[in-house]
Amino acid sequence: MLEMKWIREHAEEVQAAAVGKRMDISIRELLERDEERRALLLETEEGRRVRNSLSADIGRLMQAGEREQAEGLRGQVKQLNDQLAHVEAKLAVVQEEVTRLQWLVPNVVSPDTPLGVSDEDNVELRRVGELPVFDYEAKDHVELGERHDLIDIPRGVKIGGTRSYVLKGAGLLLHRAVQQLALDLLLKHGFTPMEVPLMVRENTLLNTGFFPTGRDQVYELQGENKWLVGTSEVPLVSYYADEIVDVQEPIKLAATSTCFRSEVGSGGRDVRGLYRVHQFAKVEQVILCAPDAKESERMLQEITGHAEELLQLLELPYRVVAVCTGDMSQKTYKQYDIETWMPSRNAYGETHSSSNLHDFQARRSNIRCRDAQGKLAYCHTLNNTAVASPRILIPLLENHQQADGSIRIPAALQPYMGGAEYLVLPHEDEEI
Repeated sequence: MLEMKWIREHAEEVQAAAVGKRMDISIRELLERDEERRALLLETEEGRRVRNSLSADIGRLMQAGEREQAEGLRGQVKQLNDQLAHVEAKLAVVQEEVTRLQWLVPNVVSPDTPLGVSDEDNVELRRVGELPVFDYEAKDHVELGERHDLIDIPRGVKIGGTRSYVLKGAGLLLHRAVQQLALDLLLKHGFTPMEVPLMVRENTLLNTGFFPTGRDQVYELQGENKWLVGTSEVPLVSYYADEIVDVQEPIKLAATSTCFRSEVGSGGRDVRGLYRVHQFAKVEQVILCAPDAKESERMLQEITGHAEELLQLLELPYRVVAVCTGDMSQKTYKQYDIETWMPSRNAYGETHSSSNLHDFQARRSNIRCRDAQGKLAYCHTLNNTAVASPRILIPLLENHQQADGSIRIPAALQPYMGGAEYLVLPHEDEEI
């Protein structure tokens, strides 16, 4: 959330951010409603001041025995109360409209955020790793998973409907292994691991910037006023809601959690396999730091580097892109995506995302710290997907497949896979 005073002073910049993010909101309308709100508030405060003054006069007159004059003032107070009730009712309506519009105001974007309308306009920053060259007919992750008895999509759909799956045997072990590798990596970098609620109150989603614009992506528990999170970013940030925190050193949090997304609006896209599913697992990084642009930029580079380090441990080729305005969410100030090479798509596919939100999220969540002068200020918050599975299994299986049908396990994962170096085909399905 942006402060109203700041919005008034930077109205053109905020409107440009809304247009860039393809958000249908008029900043001019918000400012007009806010002007109306402030005028009604002044009128209300003046009415109350006059009423209080008249009430004090009535008290003095009654003590002096001047009842007739006191009764005359009581008539004025009654009339004033009627007028106040009318103004207060109008103020309540206008305040509700201002609040509704303010919740929709997007964060502004960093000066180096590229302009664009979709992910096709994201700007590549760097590529790391060599793309695999197969001198045989390479298979996609679905066929590899079926042949190795790692993935069962038909039975997953039978159980849970579309975009469902079952991981079994070594498929589950790989799913758990990449998560533990990511968590161990974050522990090495000073993150505090946490187990957090996955059913959250509505206000946590509002305060972290996932509502009101993303309601259609979240599963609601009817009648409970609770929702299933699509990322542990929500409970991790909310952990410090309404608190004053010490960020002389950045607060670094990590959680491994199951996540749920409805994927509304993605019908017909990425329907094969494990790319876009309703239930998945993530290891999430969240940082709260001092409200200093240089500090949060440094943290953005750091958490992006952690995700890159993981992909290098997994021996996977990837690229980092600067996300353009049209591909950014309401809450984001600056964002990088990391896309990993997926041979079956003959393209890079998004596997990680890093975001710097400045104080947008902390202002909503009322998370404050003290600046160098001891004054209270809102923290900056950042988040990054250290790893998301089963999507990461797509490049993991496809890039490391071998001519004999086996799948090589990267050295960093082998300790989590009982020391195994390869996943080998069942005997009856071995390549000839």
